[in-house]
Amino acid sequence: MGLSIRAYARHRGVSHVAVKKAIDTGRITPLPDGTIDPQAADAQWAQNTLQPRRAAAADKAPATKVRVEPATPPPPRETPEVATPPLSAGGTSLLQARTVNEVLKAQLNKVELAHRKRELVDRAQAVAHVFKLARIERDAWLNWPARVSGQMASTLGVDPHTMHVALEAAVREHLIELGELRPRVD
Repeated sequence: MGLSIRAYARHRGVSHVAVKKAIDTGRITPLPDGTIDPQAADAQWAQNTLQPRRAAAADKAPATKVRVEPATPPPPRETPEVATPPLSAGGTSLLQARTVNEVLKAQLNKVELAHRKRELVDRAQAVAHVFKLARIERDAWLNWPARVSGQMASTLGVDPHTMHVALEAAVREHLIELGELRPRVD
């Protein structure tokens, strides 16, 4: 069993965030239980990390300054710490979030272009237009018995009032049946 992330950070003399970043970027690999083997991790850290910037900065520093070597890190504590679980692989990475953002922007731009080209129909206007057309059709059907009942009654030789009442009842019944249909507008 190895050290926890925080314990290994104290061992290296760095913050636990630096150790987590090293794990996330693959510079060091934790053991299957999430702990870190200090000897193997030290070797991986040295092999997979670029040379420290301090050495490059010291080469550029004026000759009058005295270079101070960093103190050796303190020995690790003997008290065991609770192991911190590694970051879940199910989370969204920055790259995934940026990709989703770019896809969303592209879709919005596509919709905006179609709108500018007048290839899209406003849903509220379409629903209002269909409602208006259906109302005109209904009114035409409701007025039809009054227009044709007299002509039909004279052709058939029946009472015009009786014919008008019969046609009006049939048309209203039919319109009620049609009104029960609920078309879906998706």
